[in-house]
Amino acid sequence: MLFYLSEFSDGGDAFNLFRYITFRSGCAFLTALVVSFLFGGRFIRFLQRNQGNGQPIRDDGPEGHLLAKSGTPTMGGVFILGTLTASTLMWARPDNHYIWIILLVTTGFGLIGFADDFLKIRSGQANGGLSGRLRLLLGFSLALVASIWVAGVHPQELSRQLAFPVFKDALLSLGYLFFPFAMIVIVGAANAVNLTDGLDGLAIVPAMVAGSALGIIAYAVGRVDFTEYLDVHYVPGTGEILVFTSALIGSGLGFLWYNAPPAAVFMGDTGSLALGGALGAVAVCTKHEIVLAIVGGLFVMEALSVIIQVIYFKRTGRRVFLMAPIHHHFEKLGWAEPQIVIRFWIISLILALIGLATLKVR
Repeated sequence: MLFYLSEFSDGGDAFNLFRYITFRSGCAFLTALVVSFLFGGRFIRFLQRNQGNGQPIRDDGPEGHLLAKSGTPTMGGVFILGTLTASTLMWARPDNHYIWIILLVTTGFGLIGFADDFLKIRSGQANGGLSGRLRLLLGFSLALVASIWVAGVHPQELSRQLAFPVFKDALLSLGYLFFPFAMIVIVGAANAVNLTDGLDGLAIVPAMVAGSALGIIAYAVGRVDFTEYLDVHYVPGTGEILVFTSALIGSGLGFLWYNAPPAAVFMGDTGSLALGGALGAVAVCTKHEIVLAIVGGLFVMEALSVIIQVIYFKRTGRRVFLMAPIHHHFEKLGWAEPQIVIRFWIISLILALIGLATLKVR
């Protein structure tokens, strides 16, 4: 909303800065980060006073998890969501449809995760939250609303089209199939991040890395001069998404301060579903759904490990991995938790750079 201060500018004063997306993005990052540092500790103490035993830990998890992580408060995603939303509303243009679409998806999935976390804490059981079917029903309903909104906002020549990285000007008309496709992207991203959130700091850094890459892409495809130079499709208005992704990075860094091993708080489903849904929504808005599978390749790997494990076990009665998601497989192999987390961070950074390279490699 501070964007409107630019209306007081005569073109040569400080108010003129509020016209620039890059300036407001930097301010969104700093706002979310500073607020996280100022109030994060107080919020964690609030959770400790009101959650009793904290997040229920799976009995069938890796050895030592039940002892080491028991009592740690969860629902830290409420704080991520709060600082992210407040910072975005403060610094983004209120008349930008893409900002509202992404906030709708982010807060909507955050509420689904909040309900799931709340029920788990109340029941004291790791599987005591919302049923899987209800979570999917709510998620797909929310994604349907978002996909219809996106299709209406996109330029006519891009609406319901699927863009391909690397191949110049390659667009595939999906017609009405665009809606289920976009729904799968959003819900899939939300649940993939949720599956990744199993070790201290494991999900938040790759989410920030993927958000950074998608923010750069959103800014690039939202500028005519950049799209002409890069030979990518132009999506007017998406540059404003950089403000949101910058706030996401600031919120994520503030949360990581408390979530780094050993974690003082977990994000819970509130945070993981919200962050994953946000990444999926940004990808759909910028027409870079396939690139999301690259920059978020770590999340894809985690989700695929679960799918492969379940299908193979049902057919053969045996397991491909010692435990799924795959980060638990490496724990079973004897890798230390920080070793797994940092190596997965490195993988996410490499994949993000590859995804960004698709902007130029055509």
